[in-house]
Amino acid sequence: MDRKPTMHDVARAARVGTMTVSRVLNRSAHVSSETAERVYKAIQSLGYRPNEVARALRGLKTRTIGVIVPYLYDPFFATCAHAIGAAAKKKGYSVILATSNEDAEAEGAEAQLMLQRHVDGLVIIPAQSRHSHLTDAEFSKIPVVTLDRPAPDRRFDSVLVQNQSGAKLAVQHLIAEHGHKRVAFIALNRHLHTMKTRYEGYRRAMVEADLEPQASFKCDSQEATAAVIAALLKEKNPPTALMSANNLTMRYILRALLDSGIKVPETLALAGFDDFELAELLHPTLTVVRQPAAELGTVAAGLLFNRLAMERPPQTGKEVVLPVELVVRRSCGCK
Repeated sequence: MDRKPTMHDVARAARVGTMTVSRVLNRSAHVSSETAERVYKAIQSLGYRPNEVARALRGLKTRTIGVIVPYLYDPFFATCAHAIGAAAKKKGYSVILATSNEDAEAEGAEAQLMLQRHVDGLVIIPAQSRHSHLTDAEFSKIPVVTLDRPAPDRRFDSVLVQNQSGAKLAVQHLIAEHGHKRVAFIALNRHLHTMKTRYEGYRRAMVEADLEPQASFKCDSQEATAAVIAALLKEKNPPTALMSANNLTMRYILRALLDSGIKVPETLALAGFDDFELAELLHPTLTVVRQPAAELGTVAAGLLFNRLAMERPPQTGKEVVLPVELVVRRSCGCK
């Protein structure tokens, strides 16, 4: 076909009317799955591309969603974003991806740009801030789903994990299985929801074992983490184990221990929250709390597409909490 295919061409190839093609493109509930599949196959074989700008001006869906994460160099955020994209592709949606760098102003600006591009919905890992622009009135016009951190607005669906119980489980393992009585908690800062809830799990494990919690919330760089660990190890009764709050602090800790010549787990045992690809290849392999990063993204995308399919979605969002698991390797002292 020399000319660009039209909706009429799709309708003819799928043996349906143009109104049915329009309903399929807008995910109407009044089309059978068999008919929709026939239309999608015709669209794919003909290479049909709807005019999204014209569709947006008519108030129709553009089959595009926006995804905003803090940054992409973190394997956890990258995995979440990849899973959202994969789920969107299965639904015939394209994705606009942006990063906030943990800045609420940047997040708000990126979300505004996505609204201007007429995205049908947003999936966001909210930036660490008490003043989110996602609560602004314009974001009430489209569905928004958050993941990893609580939604800043009760109208949004959210997907979280068992941060508190997961951290508690790891610390209990260090105490009960390896006899550690001085376990220090290492985190980026006090402000992130994940840092606060994981610290609470750590604290409860320590208190329940009649042990004194010891935490540092200033490990947001390699230099800062190295200084904290050096100071901890110079104490009269230094910690014998460390609990890392996420994979970024784990990387800072590992580098600091390597540079100092400190052996793990012989001198200092180690456990962390977040699994990552190299954790089972390092020496020693790392004991971690594994959270289902890909499932977080898939579930978040599913919640968004469910809302897009509803004619009258509920005004109050739902919260989904996914389980985590302790992956025991050698850095804690296990053989």
